[in-house]
Amino acid sequence: MKGSAAFKVLRVDDLDVEVRVSERRRHVRLTVERDSTVSVTIPPGTEHAELIKLIRSRRQWLYGKLAERESLSQGRPPREFVSGEGFPYLGRSHRLLVVETGPADVRLLRGRLEIRQDVLHDSSALIAWYTQRGDSWLPGRLRPWAERLDVACGELRIRPLGYRWGSCSLNGDLNIHWATMQLPPDLIDYVLVHELAHVHVPHHGERFWRTVQRAMPDCHARRDRLRRLGPDLWLPESKT
Repeated sequence: MKGSAAFKVLRVDDLDVEVRVSERRRHVRLTVERDSTVSVTIPPGTEHAELIKLIRSRRQWLYGKLAERESLSQGRPPREFVSGEGFPYLGRSHRLLVVETGPADVRLLRGRLEIRQDVLHDSSALIAWYTQRGDSWLPGRLRPWAERLDVACGELRIRPLGYRWGSCSLNGDLNIHWATMQLPPDLIDYVLVHELAHVHVPHHGERFWRTVQRAMPDCHARRDRLRRLGPDLWLPESKT
């Protein structure tokens, strides 16, 4: 957008839209984040009037997504770092066991998630554990889906992504939220396929969903399960 760097937030009627300019983008991408932030990523040179027109044309879709996000954000159960509390990993709930000493800050041992007393009140220790699990588990899960979608994968990074499950650049660099490792494996597969499909189709139009469905025929059922399950996962607000 000409002059787009002059502001970060664009007001369109009753919507505040975060505008980001990316040299990598060839098309405009409009997104409703999991925290209900509306954002648009645009290639350099996008006209202001064209952007306003596009946002208005997607207004009903945006309202629907915002209503969905609001309903999903309610009722996230609080979790305490005490023995017996349940934390999910690959779809199964593992009871926390607080220990005085141990070879690692956090480890999974005989079905219990052990956490040392000295890192008990530092959520970054558990985040680091999920991240390490993703680093070792996700590459093998990713490869067959990338082959099925005919995508040459770039770098895979497990990192905090706010309220997004993942993101994928046009050259196949993939970012996956560490919290994704709490999901059942088939829903992790859905996140991977969803992001890989964006290498071929940057928007969420009909062509995008056809691409996803060819690789994963039951993608809509998995998407619905992900929407229902997402609010139940552990996601510390200050550490996302």
